[in-house]
Amino acid sequence: MSTQDSKAPVPDNKERRRILVADDDPAILRLVSAILEKENYGVVAARDGREAYKILQSDPHFTAAIFDVVMPHISGPELVRYMKTEERLMRIPVMMMTAEQDPKLSSDSFSAGAVVFLPKPFTTAQLHIMLQMLVGKASR
Repeated sequence: MSTQDSKAPVPDNKERRRILVADDDPAILRLVSAILEKENYGVVAARDGREAYKILQSDPHFTAAIFDVVMPHISGPELVRYMKTEERLMRIPVMMMTAEQDPKLSSDSFSAGAVVFLPKPFTTAQLHIMLQMLVGKASR
C-alpha cells in the first residue's frame, strides 16, 4: 500500500505565479529572471516594450510585471497605461525600474499606475523586498 497525496498544488501554483519582465538591457533581464526563478516564479522575458506588449495581448495570466522605464518602441509607463485600459490586464501589479536619475520618471511611473519603483543599480535584497510588496498587491 502506498500513501499518496492526491493534491499536487506545486505545478498549478507555479503556473499562477508568473511574472512578465521587460528590459532592453540583457544583463538586467538575466539577473532579474534568475532572482525570480530562485523564488519559484515562472518568468516570461521581453527584450523591449513592443515585445512585452505583444505578450500581454496574447497572454493576460501574470501574477505581476516588472518593466524598465526607458525601453525602445514602447516605454514602461506607456505599457502600464495600456494595461490600465484593458479589463483583463488592469489587475496585474507593475514594478518599474530604471537607472535614470530623473525624479520625473518615478512620478510618471506612479501616475501611469505602477505600484512599486526600484532604482538601478539594486541589490538582490532590494529586489526581493520590492517583489514581496508587488506580489502582495497581486493577492487582492
